[in-house]
Amino acid sequence: MSAGAPRSAFVRRWPVWATLAALAVAPAVVPQFYVTLLNYIGLYSLVALGLMLLTGVAGQTSFGQAAFVGVGAYATAILTTMFGWSPWLTLLIGLLATAAIAMMLGFVTLRMSGHFLPLATIAWGISLFYLFGTLPNLGGFTGLTGIPALSIFGFELRQERHFYYLIWAIALAALWGTHNLLDSRLGRAVRALKGSLTMAEAFGVDGAKLKSIVFLYAALLACVSGWLYAHLQRFVNPTPFSLTASIEYLFMAVVGGAGNVWGAVIGATLITLLKEVLQDFLPKLLGQTGQFEVIVFGILIVVLLQRAPDGLTPLVQRLLPRRRPADPAPAPALAHRAVAAATGRPLLEVLDATKEFGGLVAVNNLSFELRQGEILGLIGPNGAGKSTMFNLISGLLPLTRGNVRFNGETISGLAPYHIAARGLARTFQHVKLIGQMSVLDNVALGAFLRTRSGVAKACLKLDGDDEARVRYLAAQQIRRVGLGAQLHDAAGSLPLGKQRVVEIARALAADPALLLLDEPAAGLRYAEKQELANLLRQLQGEGMSILLVEHDMDFVMGLTHRLVVMDFGQKLAEGLPADIQRNPAVREAYLGAA
Repeated sequence: MSAGAPRSAFVRRWPVWATLAALAVAPAVVPQFYVTLLNYIGLYSLVALGLMLLTGVAGQTSFGQAAFVGVGAYATAILTTMFGWSPWLTLLIGLLATAAIAMMLGFVTLRMSGHFLPLATIAWGISLFYLFGTLPNLGGFTGLTGIPALSIFGFELRQERHFYYLIWAIALAALWGTHNLLDSRLGRAVRALKGSLTMAEAFGVDGAKLKSIVFLYAALLACVSGWLYAHLQRFVNPTPFSLTASIEYLFMAVVGGAGNVWGAVIGATLITLLKEVLQDFLPKLLGQTGQFEVIVFGILIVVLLQRAPDGLTPLVQRLLPRRRPADPAPAPALAHRAVAAATGRPLLEVLDATKEFGGLVAVNNLSFELRQGEILGLIGPNGAGKSTMFNLISGLLPLTRGNVRFNGETISGLAPYHIAARGLARTFQHVKLIGQMSVLDNVALGAFLRTRSGVAKACLKLDGDDEARVRYLAAQQIRRVGLGAQLHDAAGSLPLGKQRVVEIARALAADPALLLLDEPAAGLRYAEKQELANLLRQLQGEGMSILLVEHDMDFVMGLTHRLVVMDFGQKLAEGLPADIQRNPAVREAYLGAA
């Protein structure tokens, strides 16, 4: 590495270094009032960081985060004042209590969708707020006093200037850990939860489990914030843990924006400062007291969602220096799935498959098999049920009747992520990519099941070897399909035809035994179709089996070994491409009788 490389890295990150330097010297140069504000900004940033991940990235709206802050605050208040426990031990107890509550709530609420999830978290937040306020042992709405100061190696943090460094050390550690998490195997999967859950599950992501992990992660960050708040104030009452506080935390996450950890700090800073200004200005302007700032916040949120739906962070990032990321360095290959030689044995067996949607029969008693090492085409006119059959095979839809066997094992009734683990990968009729994410990261998501790094390893950046291998593999697959020049482009910026090719590269990154391609040539030019056909022949020569749905008959006839023709959900014909072309029933139903 050249001597200029570290210098250029430092120059690119100067905003981060400048922010850290300012935070380090702030207590020594600013008045006490601003130290207090900075303390609160640090506490709020922890909660907003969890919401950024939960709501902004994963798409799970929560109005109950202030209640988790309250769990952390009340756990340490009760255990230190009533039982004399060490504050550091109460942090562990608070985290365990929060984890138990979050897992119980997550099990119920995260199964909901639409407006039911926000309503459930509102109900949970209100319930805990009144529980804090009505139990006499918790001090009621008057609260609990006498919470001891924190002590580190015998040094008591009684002054806010001293406590400031602990708050921001924890906040910055959380920012670093969350940044690492987003830039990992699990982070790519979390980004897919918002709008691309079916795609993520087709590559081995257990969506329900991952949502619970993110919900728990956000709750634990809120708990830590509450624990710090209690020992900073040395007094707690229910007011800071109300629904209003939860709404303010959500404002912070929305204003800061999703996908970047510094958005949590930006949102927390702007909302805290704006609230302080409005609480002084609006009563004077209106001549009476009240929480008028909430009205202003509501108006600003509406304007922000219209003008900058991704928050302010992307606007700030445009002003900062950017450089194209380096291509992944060569790394050892990931373990390769053992594929049997092309023996012609049945690999996929569809037995009397039927799918009914009410009174509509989309697939009717369909049977066929795909043999090891062949390319089988599934064709038919629009509405014949081809994509429905793909969804039945991959587990996206359940069978009404019948059975599907893969590699000798019944896979009917299995979740898509369990079927993916058995060696099946697919593309989609309607492209499913994460548009804001790079082509490289989209393809790397296909290799989700090929490594096993969890949350702890990702947050602590202990997954470096796995990540290097996955990213190098993804780059190889992207170059293999002819998109090496678009490696770091946002996937959503590519034309539709190239997006379909990215989907193929993502499926190849999964190292499948069976590849399901749903209209892969749609939107491609003639030369691009020829390149795709050559790639599929190469894959078949390497032992991969392919099931193909396609409307381009020239493409299908020159590529496939056999064809299954569907019409109105039923099998109309099956055989060699030349035989299918001569079949009068097929010509009448699909190719045209003339």
